[in-house]
Amino acid sequence: MSILLAVLLALCATAGLGSAALAAPTRAHVVDEQPVRSRVVDLTIDSPALGTTAKVRLLTPDGWQKRGPRDRWPVLYLLHGLGDSHETWTRDSDVERLAELRDVLVVMPEAGFAGYYTNWWNDGAYGPPAWETFHLTEMRRILERDYGAGTRRVVAGLSMGGYGAVVYAARHPGLFRAVASYSGPVHLLHPEHVGRWREAFKEAPEYRGLWGDPVAQRAIWERHDPYVLARRLRPVPVFLSCGDGRPGPLDKAGAEADETEAFLNVLNLSLARRLERVGVRVSTDFYGRGTHSPAYWERELHRSLPMLLSALRPVR
Repeated sequence: MSILLAVLLALCATAGLGSAALAAPTRAHVVDEQPVRSRVVDLTIDSPALGTTAKVRLLTPDGWQKRGPRDRWPVLYLLHGLGDSHETWTRDSDVERLAELRDVLVVMPEAGFAGYYTNWWNDGAYGPPAWETFHLTEMRRILERDYGAGTRRVVAGLSMGGYGAVVYAARHPGLFRAVASYSGPVHLLHPEHVGRWREAFKEAPEYRGLWGDPVAQRAIWERHDPYVLARRLRPVPVFLSCGDGRPGPLDKAGAEADETEAFLNVLNLSLARRLERVGVRVSTDFYGRGTHSPAYWERELHRSLPMLLSALRPVR
C-alpha cells in the first residue's frame, strides 16, 4: 500500500472535528505549557480554527527564559510530514544541537495526521480543520504576543511540511523571508499527482474535503498549488531538495528503492523549472541517490540553513 493511500484511509479518525467548532471559544489561547528539556517547551493551544486543541513545540533561544515583554527573536518555522507530529524535528534530527540556532526561536507546530497545511474545503462548508488559519493567524499571534516571536520569519519543512512551507510563503507574500522544502509534494496539479489522488479517492472519498476534486474544483486546487502560485515567490529565496528514490549513502545496507521519493522528485523538478522561468531565486539540491527518510532531511536542513539564517538578518 502506498504512503498516500495509507494516510487517506486513516483520515476517518478526524471526521468529528466539524461539530466541535460549535462550542469552541472565540479566541485561540494556550491551555497548557510543559517544559520538555532545557530549551524545549510544548504549548497546547485551544483553537477555534481547528475546533480542538493542537500542540506546538518551541526550541527556545539563549536568554528566552528570562525574556522581558519587549524581547523578540527571529523565527524559524519547521513543519512536519504526513502522519507525524510536533515532535518530528527534535526526535529525528540534530536541530537541538545546532549552534547556529541559539539566537533563533524555532517553532514546530502540529499539523494533523494529514492536514496538509490547508483550510479544508469540506464540500464548500469550510470550517475545521483550518490549519492555515491556526498556524499563520492564531498560533503566530500568540507567539508574537507572549513568547518572544519577532516578525522576521523563515519557513522550512519535510515531505507534507515541505509543501506547507512553499504554499504558505506563496499564499502569504511578505510573511516569510525565505523558504526551504525537503522532499515535498510541491506541484499538486502535475498529472502524476492528480492521478494518484484520483486513485486514493476510491478508497478514502473523505479526502475530497481537502481541496475537492481536481477537475470539478480545479480553482481550489490552483489556489493551493505552488506551481500555479510560483510568481508570488519572486520576493523570497527558495530552496528545493529531493532524492531520486534509489538507496543512497544515508540509507541502511539492503535498503530498497523508494517509489515515493522517486515520484516526489518529478514534482520538485517540475516546480524548480517553473520557478526559474518566472524569475524566482531558487537553489536546488537534487542529490540523486536517496530515499524518503529523516537522515536526508536533516542533511538538507544543514545545507539550506545558511540561506535561511541570512534571510533572518536585520535589513540595513
